[in-house]
Amino acid sequence: MIPTTPVSLKEGTANPAPLGLCAFGMTTVLLNFHNAGFFELNSMILAMGLCYGGLAQVIAGIIEAKKNNTFGLTAFTSYGFFWLSLVALIVMAKVGWIPKPSDGAMSAYLGMWGLFTFCLFFGTLKLNRALQFIFGSLTILFILLAVGDSTGNASIKTFAGYEGIICGLSAIYTGIANVLNEIYGRTVLPIGAVS
Repeated sequence: MIPTTPVSLKEGTANPAPLGLCAFGMTTVLLNFHNAGFFELNSMILAMGLCYGGLAQVIAGIIEAKKNNTFGLTAFTSYGFFWLSLVALIVMAKVGWIPKPSDGAMSAYLGMWGLFTFCLFFGTLKLNRALQFIFGSLTILFILLAVGDSTGNASIKTFAGYEGIICGLSAIYTGIANVLNEIYGRTVLPIGAVS
């Protein structure tokens, strides 16, 4: 006889948020070292944007979908494709496939990402303080970069670089906090849970 008792399956998918946060954070820090003037835009940044900032975040977003986390799916997948599109914009222009985008076009591109990030920021109000800081500082970063491109003011872009380093470091912190807090089964690094 076939048993009719329902079987409950335990959800066994690992938390993809640390991967997505670290991929975003490390790539953001490296790009903003360039924006702050520490070194030129180079293959290290582009490779990081393609492989870790781009592909790893898309993978994290897909896993978030499996976990039924719409916010994580939307954020990680979108920012993964942000990095892929940014690398494509730079590389395609460098190899002569397309003209380099104008400052106005880049300002519009960055401005749209700023608007998108600002909208997602409201979702973080139900999550935790660390994510609120990441999305708040990322909104400011996109705005600064858009204004820097639209005005041609190099000082704004340099300032944006320093602000972006802080944003990226906060994402790395949050990703590592998620890993350590899960491993130790207690709060090792606080992320400021919303009550």
